[in-house]
Amino acid sequence: MTALLEYITHSHKMANILYGVNGEGSGHSTRSKEVIRHLMGKGHAVHVVSFDRGLRNLSADFDVTEIYGLRFAYVKNQVRYRKTVAKNLITVPSAARSLKKLSHLAEQWKIGLVCTDFEPVSYRVGHHLGLPIISIDNQHALTHARLEYPKHHRAEAVTAKLVTRLLIPHATEYLITAFFRAPVKGKRAYLLPPILRQEVLDTKPSDRGFTLVYVTSPSDELAAMLKRVRHPFICYGFNREGKDANLTFKSPSLAGFLRDLAACHAVVANSGFSLICEALQLGKPYLAIPVRHQFEQVLNAYYVDKKAYGAYWEELTKERVESFLFNVDLFRKNLAHYPRQDNTALFTKLDQLIAKHV
Repeated sequence: MTALLEYITHSHKMANILYGVNGEGSGHSTRSKEVIRHLMGKGHAVHVVSFDRGLRNLSADFDVTEIYGLRFAYVKNQVRYRKTVAKNLITVPSAARSLKKLSHLAEQWKIGLVCTDFEPVSYRVGHHLGLPIISIDNQHALTHARLEYPKHHRAEAVTAKLVTRLLIPHATEYLITAFFRAPVKGKRAYLLPPILRQEVLDTKPSDRGFTLVYVTSPSDELAAMLKRVRHPFICYGFNREGKDANLTFKSPSLAGFLRDLAACHAVVANSGFSLICEALQLGKPYLAIPVRHQFEQVLNAYYVDKKAYGAYWEELTKERVESFLFNVDLFRKNLAHYPRQDNTALFTKLDQLIAKHV
């Protein structure tokens, strides 16, 4: 009885939480939005910090403080590590200033716990102040799960693990989201289903016969090749608008993109984690083309292929796209057994950990 009362008291303890969100791409901020809403709904005070797209995406719903952000350099759909290092070394003094400013703010806000979605500045502040840190992302599957991947990517896997370790080296707890099962290493790491936007959970999928295409950076070669496939495509990420033969180009729009994702026949896209999880949830077969030298995307693509939810190619050809479209019904059958879930499992685990550490 005493233990139960203690649990009830602890589980309703309000916390002052610093929540750091990586601003690269949209994935980190769209999923963080759901977690932050949940935390605020539980009565916690949440102080959000981010940069770049994360700052833009979250500012409409929350009061967000801008911080320094590590940005990756892309050239022709490839991550260039040297260029990334050069790009970020230029701004190192701003990283130090950001760290100092955020440390002061954290003390002012009386922060008691840090949550970070692959965002290193908030992590360092938490570490510096000796606070409990909960890491919530998919990246730490690399360091805390036993994974399979193509052998020829071993060198990239080593680099990716190293970068992941360097960014968030010693969190108190790791909540790792994944669309596949894998054995977890370590007592403080938990593998959980992906965090999905409420809009996705509320969406009813249909099939209007077109395939949705999405790329991180524009590719004229891909557009030219898709024109030779006898099939309609709706394309995002090409910095173009309008129709060109069987291709319809659209400019970025969260709502418009989700509508097209819900209505498409299949998806051809880079293998970013959030898009894959949303597509699988909606039962859409996925042709994954990883961004070159971005091992996390290779890993996602590999598991899409392994589970036969779709296919994975490092180089796309007209024949490979046609073969994928030919096999869509087979992939759709496999997707019928995909374990669709809402965010309850992750939210429950997060609530338990906050009660434990605050």
